[in-house]
Amino acid sequence: MASPSEDEMHIDPQRAKQLIDNISQVTRLIKAANKSSREVRLIAVSKLKPPADVLALHTASNPHLHFGENYLQELQHKASVLPSTIRWHFIGALQTNKCRPLAWIPNLWCVESVDTIKKADQLEKGRRELHEREEGNELQAGETLRVFVQVNTSGEMLKSGSEPGEETLELCRHIREKTPYLKLAGLMTIGAIARSQEGGENEDFVRLREVRDEVQEMIGGDRLELSMGMSADYETAVQMGSDEVRVGTGIFGDRPTREDAAVKGDVEKRKK
Repeated sequence: MASPSEDEMHIDPQRAKQLIDNISQVTRLIKAANKSSREVRLIAVSKLKPPADVLALHTASNPHLHFGENYLQELQHKASVLPSTIRWHFIGALQTNKCRPLAWIPNLWCVESVDTIKKADQLEKGRRELHEREEGNELQAGETLRVFVQVNTSGEMLKSGSEPGEETLELCRHIREKTPYLKLAGLMTIGAIARSQEGGENEDFVRLREVRDEVQEMIGGDRLELSMGMSADYETAVQMGSDEVRVGTGIFGDRPTREDAAVKGDVEKRKK
């Protein structure tokens, strides 16, 4: 690990208690919404929050493993100063030229937002390079990198994601057949906020289930997971079959602006 500063790694006991209480409450609500026996993965979205917040949850009596970040350089920094036992998820919009360095992070557990074949190929290249560099090391470098294909279920022009149908099918097939260092874990969507506020079944979640079922039927193999639901709608997502939810403000509270947080690097651009 890199040498962190004392300030960014100092755990305030009162803050730690609040974080643990928050994540415990979110976990209880997930269990209440889950009417099946499946395990639902909770990603604590720690973007723009200090490493100490992550450390407080990861070193608690019931350690949390899965954390999500949106920005490459912030993730690189946190991964370098925090324990390698953390399972990092990249959940932000991907830039093609950032995929290789992203895949070099040894304990990157999953990339949630793959939406083009070109990006999948660059992640594959980076993970292969990491494996070749670290072969024989006990780091997780040789592990297959899990990826979710992001699907634009809402049809919003400014939202990332592959189109439901043939485009998504071909991307999933490409990952399954052409990228041995990647593992197709499932499909992800970020639904329209308005639909989450309407109550009842979210149309975007319904559509993602349909797309997943179509892809699963066509390519077979291991069961594909659903990643849908964030702080405002994760309970509904779990009720509708999500295997994974991404919760940030519900655990860490309101986050500062990017400028106020003084995060290293430029804001990631939308997909190229």
